[in-house]
Amino acid sequence: MGPDGPRSALRSPLLTTPIKPRTPSGVMELLPRDQIAFQRMLDTIRGTFEQFGFLPVETPVMELSEVLLTKSGGDTERQVYFVQSTGALDKADDAGRPELALRFDLTVPLARYVAEHEHDLVFPFRRYQMQRVYRGERAQSGRYREFYQCDIDVIGKDTLSTRFDAEIPAVIAAVFDRLAIGDFTIHFNHRKLLRGYFEGLGIEGERQAVVLRELDKLDKRGPDAVRATLAGESFGFAQDIVDRLMAFSQVRSTSHADALAKLDAFPAGSALFEEGRTELRAVLAQLQALGVAESRYALNLSIARGLDYYTGIVYETTLDAHPQIGSICSGGRYDNLASHYTKSKLPGVGISIGLTRLFYQLQKAGLVSTADSTVDVLVALMDDAQLADALALSQRLRAVGLNVETQMEPRKLARQLQYADRTGIRFVAIRGEDEIARNVVAVKDMRRNEQFELAEADLPARLQESVR
Repeated sequence: MGPDGPRSALRSPLLTTPIKPRTPSGVMELLPRDQIAFQRMLDTIRGTFEQFGFLPVETPVMELSEVLLTKSGGDTERQVYFVQSTGALDKADDAGRPELALRFDLTVPLARYVAEHEHDLVFPFRRYQMQRVYRGERAQSGRYREFYQCDIDVIGKDTLSTRFDAEIPAVIAAVFDRLAIGDFTIHFNHRKLLRGYFEGLGIEGERQAVVLRELDKLDKRGPDAVRATLAGESFGFAQDIVDRLMAFSQVRSTSHADALAKLDAFPAGSALFEEGRTELRAVLAQLQALGVAESRYALNLSIARGLDYYTGIVYETTLDAHPQIGSICSGGRYDNLASHYTKSKLPGVGISIGLTRLFYQLQKAGLVSTADSTVDVLVALMDDAQLADALALSQRLRAVGLNVETQMEPRKLARQLQYADRTGIRFVAIRGEDEIARNVVAVKDMRRNEQFELAEADLPARLQESVR
């Protein structure tokens, strides 16, 4: 940048006291080896999504405010970050807000994306998206203002078979199995089952949504608190209605057969209730056909998902040994993703992993450790005269697919080994005068604390085999 740009400002003689370097609150910034661990989780998730036939999509970090905030006001608008560039300070939308805002999730941008590109997409549209989102929440432990979400969705045109409802948890089961972070359970319920049950109790219209949101707080507030709220002035339900709501919402299955049995145990209900029951039975049958271990999923009739746009199956995933972490992955079925942007009906089903928060919680629980370096080999340098040989050796190792760092200035061997150890590099290739004279390379395996020698010609293949 030019002499009047930011670099010049940083060197200004007026700044006699250095500014304390610090990150803003509510962001996660990692040291390199922790970043590698985080990146490997991203890679595992991405690979699993692609294995199930999902295609990548990225949307801009900024959206037009009028597009992003289709429902103005409320908590969403209070949490959004608006954007004002120096060239457009006077630009605003019809509501007087800045023209641009940072996305607060990946669902609204997906809705806009599908509506805008509807005629160029092939349906059902299977998309995954792994990007940062931004929320102006109060920063606290484990909650972030900038964080990664990893989403998958299947979007249909006019209709979307409920058969996709079982594929989504199958993908999630594969993701968490491969992440190897411990036993987990995908809890699921069905909005039609819930609403149909409410109808049978005489709970209609908008009151259903309020009751849904209250029952969704069971795990956080506990049954006694929820029971007291339902019986209190704000709801005023009779005791028998409260008892039936609580009994229904506390139904949990312990196995595949138990889930079917618990569904069968309910008496005949409204048409909506029976539709939900039939769809849940179909999901259970498909999960079995997909080979998902029955220990990985459970019927849980307290799962409601507070968002109003869910209309069918809903999911939440928890770690069995760490329930205090809460849901690590959630989502569900919706009837019309993009109703604010198009007259076309675009139903879908999807799920989201909040990876930044999950990574923090896993680190805190000791389930994710610092990773080794992405560098496989450090080629040591004992003397300036050997630099050309060290560079040539590094290139031969790279030619077989190894990641190699070359020590560019000679240092004591002990310091080079210490450097490799601290940065997580497993192998150090050493060619001192003695090794050169014998045409061998000494290799220090930092992970096993072992040292061995190889003929230089054999080194690339041997190390390549060792790092597979």
